[in-house]
Amino acid sequence: MSERSEPATSSAEPLARGERMDSATEAFVAHRNLLFTVAYEMLGSAADAEDVLQETWLRWAGVDLATVRDQRAYLVRIATRQALDRLRTLHRRKESYVGPWLPEPLLTSPDVAEDVELADSVSMAMLLVLETLTPTERAVFVLREVFDLAYDEIAEAVGKSAPAVRQIAHRARSHVAARRPRDVISPADTRAALQAFQRAVETGDLQDLFDILAPDVVLLSDGGGRKQAILRPIVGAGKVARLMTLGFKRLEVEVTVEPVQVNGCPGLILRLDGEIDGIVAMRVEDGLVSGLYFVRNPEKLSRVERETALSR
Repeated sequence: MSERSEPATSSAEPLARGERMDSATEAFVAHRNLLFTVAYEMLGSAADAEDVLQETWLRWAGVDLATVRDQRAYLVRIATRQALDRLRTLHRRKESYVGPWLPEPLLTSPDVAEDVELADSVSMAMLLVLETLTPTERAVFVLREVFDLAYDEIAEAVGKSAPAVRQIAHRARSHVAARRPRDVISPADTRAALQAFQRAVETGDLQDLFDILAPDVVLLSDGGGRKQAILRPIVGAGKVARLMTLGFKRLEVEVTVEPVQVNGCPGLILRLDGEIDGIVAMRVEDGLVSGLYFVRNPEKLSRVERETALSR
């Protein structure tokens, strides 16, 4: 499907090349955070999302702006197509990934947490749920449920008819609803669980850690074959508590824990002798930690020392 929209009804004369490029740059910069967020939610990788932005810019720079009715929708359409292409490549890459694959964590600003829907959509737990969708289902779900695009706009972005997109959206919503966290937990409850987890890690108290874990808690650890990590999910409060406390006790280095905002939710940066070793994000349900996501792969830690701007 062509990326060119129908000609606008404006009678404005074509822009001179320099003026057109300035206008194109201004529009792209204005929507850059939105485009990054779209690409990141589809891919779970900031590095790949940045590549999508570069590809989007190259295509946008060649567009006749006089033919574009809605610059935001047009840019989202380009970015979605580029992300879909890359998502299929990522799927093949993940098939040979060493151990569990987790999304690349982002250090986010407080305003992301204040937007409850945005924070939920970029949380580690939700991104893992989105991983269970097909590429087209994921694109449709993200564009409709998170960014509220019209069905006809989504249809152009994914190369489907509007009725087909409605069916895909319904199927994706049902799929996500069956797998997403059961309750919306307040940030205060999540912070309380995180603080308890932090104290348990710092003191090595097995009972303190056990008390805040759900009976069926799941720990996923992503080292990507570059750092030691658990190669399969660990399930159960007893197993997870013992693994976490004994693991840190065995380290003959100084372990420090710093509370941060990770993907719009409270998280922890773990440092060994002052160097970042990993990021811990968590899923909280009914006041207990039901999911722990420990990212140690160095390739996924490049953005945890500076905030990443996200927007809808």
